[in-house]
Amino acid sequence: MNFLRSSLFMLWATLVTVIVVPLIVLAALFGRTATFAMVWLYRRGILFGSRWIIGIVPEIRGLENMPKGPCVFLAKHQSAWETVILQEIIPPGTDPAFVIKKELLRIPFIGWGLAALRSISIDRKGGRDALAQVVEQGCDRLKKGFTVIIFPEGTRVAPGERRAYQPGGAFLAKKAGCKAVPIAQNVGELWPRNAFIKRPGRAIISIGPAIDPTGLTGREISKRAEEWVEAEMRRLSPHLYPDAKSE
Repeated sequence: MNFLRSSLFMLWATLVTVIVVPLIVLAALFGRTATFAMVWLYRRGILFGSRWIIGIVPEIRGLENMPKGPCVFLAKHQSAWETVILQEIIPPGTDPAFVIKKELLRIPFIGWGLAALRSISIDRKGGRDALAQVVEQGCDRLKKGFTVIIFPEGTRVAPGERRAYQPGGAFLAKKAGCKAVPIAQNVGELWPRNAFIKRPGRAIISIGPAIDPTGLTGREISKRAEEWVEAEMRRLSPHLYPDAKSE
């Protein structure tokens, strides 16, 4: 059954992408409002398919922690699905801007859409230059009313695992003087990285208390976000962390 559902969803997602992404690129010629209207349509299509074909039911926790204006999301990354749902929970009146690796821009359709969305593309091998790109471009997006979404671990990480958190998003929050919002989730248990087979279940997105950068260094912001996210991961998926019960 999961194979059939996954196959049908793949057909559906491909159809939505082929039809809507060119509309996003075209809408970019008419300005930001038109562009994100088409982005909304794309999200509706993907979330409809994941809910009613696969059976992935979103559950958002901690919305009361969301700041009222543009901010920086420091989110756990496990699958492609959260890149869609995170756009649904940004503060009202803001638009999403992702920090992405520049290689993604070369992918047909998906890359075109990311370029039209004013994504912040970086060379992950750039070291300090990559950090400078995140801060410079991120400050520009925040001033223009975007919420910046960044995955501090730099890539999708399997449930129960972790990678070193990079401080770029935290330094951006410090430089821009905006709040950093830590986000944990369990979506990778339903939609594994690079896996064709997906399964139904409750996909939890948990929003932590926003971190005010006042009086903190970028590394302190990063550390606080990492500590909250990793602790919340153990609460969401204790079965994946043998040490969770002893903490």
